[in-house]
Amino acid sequence: MPWPYFRCSGVCINITHRNSQIDIMATQGLLALWLTAAALAHGDHEHQKNMAGPHKSLWYNTLPGDGGTQADSVFSGISTFGRLPYLPCLFHKDIDYDIAFIGAPFDTGTSYRPGARFGPSGIRQGSRRLNLYGGYNVPLDTNPFNSWAKVIDCGDIPVTSYDNTYALHQIENGHFSILSRPPTTDATKPGPSLKGKTLPRVITLGGDHTITLPLLRSINRAYGPVTVIHFDSHLDTWKPKVFGGSPSETASINHGTYFYHAAQEGLLRNDTNIHAGIRTTLSGPSDYENDGYCGFEIVEAREIDTIGTEGIIKKIRERVGTKNPVYLSLDIDTLDPAFAPATGTPETGGWSTRELRTILRGLEGVNLVGADIVEVAPAYDTNAEHTTMAAADALFEIMSIMVKKGPLSVLDIDPPADEDTKDL
Repeated sequence: MPWPYFRCSGVCINITHRNSQIDIMATQGLLALWLTAAALAHGDHEHQKNMAGPHKSLWYNTLPGDGGTQADSVFSGISTFGRLPYLPCLFHKDIDYDIAFIGAPFDTGTSYRPGARFGPSGIRQGSRRLNLYGGYNVPLDTNPFNSWAKVIDCGDIPVTSYDNTYALHQIENGHFSILSRPPTTDATKPGPSLKGKTLPRVITLGGDHTITLPLLRSINRAYGPVTVIHFDSHLDTWKPKVFGGSPSETASINHGTYFYHAAQEGLLRNDTNIHAGIRTTLSGPSDYENDGYCGFEIVEAREIDTIGTEGIIKKIRERVGTKNPVYLSLDIDTLDPAFAPATGTPETGGWSTRELRTILRGLEGVNLVGADIVEVAPAYDTNAEHTTMAAADALFEIMSIMVKKGPLSVLDIDPPADEDTKDL
């Protein structure tokens, strides 16, 4: 075929050198083809079905042997915690679950390095390979991704960054919306809530530690006062005048004072709460005295050198007991900055990731009704995502002990001393 003559998409085009005129042949046929293709495409759209959340045949393979699922390409796709299904729980009230992950991207209560508003997305990113091999937890002999429990990721609570007071209301109400609906399992059976109902468990991805106050307010509406296990390098029970100066009511609530407010509001079961991993400097000995008034016992980080992980586990279990509803709050700065550098107020001399995971596993059997992880600020992390992976692995242990305990319908819990039936 001579050079000036081309064939393209079934249309013959003849380019002449003499007058540079382009002679387009079969124009009418081409137009007819276009119209036919458009009609067929429109017909296909009418019969298409929308896919909600991750498409299982694309994301997962069924594993042989013990069962379970394996994520196909954990390095691709939209990140949810542990590649769990994403469902917009705050938008659809009829979605049910047994354990729900929810993000609270708030960091305007921090005193040093901001950035924890990106914690929820960072933790999800660090969790992508949790079920790469099926998700079986060898030390705890359970698979939280393949159990009686329906576990999902509900996304994030919408949180304003312009008004702390309003943001804390958003977090409380968003959390309570997730907490207060019937679970997938044992929804009709009696449970430990104030109204005797069985509720789901909620694990919150922070966010700076201020978010624990609205979360405890939400928990209080469901259960009344609860026992708190607090992993942290700092007390977070400081009086507002001591921590931040309290120039206003809004400023008095921050990531160093929220437990002081929780104690004042009656959200804690006194004399059953405990800190673990403490190694902060103080304004003076009176900080420890005030901490005792807030209802806490202290396990310092350095005690691991003398009593080991088993001794720390023993102290925690003896303090919280076996009859109390327990809320667990984990600040990632419990870990030494060598293992978790990406946090708002790092303190050297902390525990290793292995030590923390061992201690968390030692809490198997405790009556956990909810949990949070806070102060993950991914902007300060290494390229290898050390902090976000450590946070995800810690949550894997927490989720595992929740699954091993079973639905909240099985809990044997003592009612609070002054039972006050609130929203539930």
